[in-house]
Amino acid sequence: MSTVMSHDEHHGPAKGLSRWLFTTNHKDIGTLYLWFAFIMFMVGGAMAMVIRAELFQPGMQLVDPLFFNQMTTMHGLIMVFGAVMPAFVGLANWLVPMMIGAPDMALPRMNNWSFWILPFAGLMLISTMFMEGGGPAFGWTFYAPLSTTFAADSTDFFIFSVHLLGISSIMGAINIIATILNMRAPGMTLMKMPLFVWTWLITAFLLIAVMPVLAGAVTMMLTDRNFGTSFFDAAGGGDPVLFQHIFWFFGHPEVYIMILPAFGVVSHIIPTFARKKLFGYSSMVYAVAAIAFLSFIVWAHHMFTVGMPVAAELYYMYATVMIAVPTAVKVFNWTATMWKGSMTFETPMLWAIGFVFCFTIGGFTGLMLGVAPVDFQYHDTYFVVAHFHYVLLTGAVFAIIAAVYFWLPKWTGNMYDETLGKWHFWLSMISANVLFFPMHFSGLAGMPRRIPDYAVQFADFNMWSSIGGFVFGASQLIFLWVVIKSIRGGEKATDKVWEGAEGLEWTIPSPAPYHTFETPPEVK
Repeated sequence: MSTVMSHDEHHGPAKGLSRWLFTTNHKDIGTLYLWFAFIMFMVGGAMAMVIRAELFQPGMQLVDPLFFNQMTTMHGLIMVFGAVMPAFVGLANWLVPMMIGAPDMALPRMNNWSFWILPFAGLMLISTMFMEGGGPAFGWTFYAPLSTTFAADSTDFFIFSVHLLGISSIMGAINIIATILNMRAPGMTLMKMPLFVWTWLITAFLLIAVMPVLAGAVTMMLTDRNFGTSFFDAAGGGDPVLFQHIFWFFGHPEVYIMILPAFGVVSHIIPTFARKKLFGYSSMVYAVAAIAFLSFIVWAHHMFTVGMPVAAELYYMYATVMIAVPTAVKVFNWTATMWKGSMTFETPMLWAIGFVFCFTIGGFTGLMLGVAPVDFQYHDTYFVVAHFHYVLLTGAVFAIIAAVYFWLPKWTGNMYDETLGKWHFWLSMISANVLFFPMHFSGLAGMPRRIPDYAVQFADFNMWSSIGGFVFGASQLIFLWVVIKSIRGGEKATDKVWEGAEGLEWTIPSPAPYHTFETPPEVK
């Protein structure tokens, strides 16, 4: 039997910086992921503040158009690859081993490596903004030929950073699959796993399937830029629409990579505060699997306007609308779980209910965008911006925040400040809706996205959106303070953190053999 030793086994416990650099402990690595994600969330948020400040009123106020485009591009890339995905991987690191009764992740050293790639990739991505010619300014989807002909050398560094981010994601996904399939406690069958574990198992398979596709797209970009190929250049026999097909074959499952773990989080929180078992556990598992499968066969609904055949538009429209069915099953089950429950509204429950409400709005607007004839009107307007921010901000990010409030007492041993937590929720919930709801109207009225200036008839909607954005950004500082305050001390958390909900936070049928990976396990 092989033994896994910690780096500092013969030198006592690691102190200070080396503890964090060399740790193979899943909790430490989960903590690193979560802090990295929060820092990137604030950096990406600062870029969003620049965007909203420029759009506060018509006319060019603060920044030149190129810088505005760099902000929109970097904001999207940082939020997707730097904030939401690492935050969910951090939650997986903390929670999955505990939920399945495993002593650690299956591959602890690879776990360390897959984290430490991230800060370097993130720094490289941000550093492109300080290079000659400026950072990438071609949208977070970096469509060719815009990206393949963009003059600045920073694009090649951007491509390298995307490769590194993908490598990190793939390693994390391999680790999660190996852990879940091999290290469950005795008696825990797949259909007894907590739902967060299920959502991450399926998400990890999605990651392994689509990250190499993104790597292929950026590699083809690299060779088009530097080695004379013409994958996406029509003059050389290539096809710019091919880029969109490859990108969205990655990009659509990627959206579900960012929302499926959120489904898992909410499926833990709602039963806890409704004090009932989750309604329809097996249907939830099958719904997640169905969503994951369907996410692979709908990618071209992002491309209805490229001139594809009507038969293809019909197919992608019907396949897209089908995703609404398993998604509706999940919303129904969460609602049925709350129905006639003994509900209390502590901060995690508020965020979870906010998630269900806002995610449902995002789902309905997604259904609208999936209908090909009307998508011709909505395409590339602020309606699309409103849709995906309802899914990713009031969806994925709300679920991450809910998870932090829910498990923070378990992580720090201290309760968080409930009053501040509620202030954080209400300010965020109201301001996020003030920020994004008006965008539906400006989009339906024809305001195109990714532009630094606009016609005067959109002024009121944009002013409201900007005010909502500034309040939302500022209210995240409350969150930072709540977390720091809980780490530093406060009321001690009991074994039974959420009164009356015993056993619902961690679902482990039998304890695992004690083993911390600090000393070799006993060979029997």
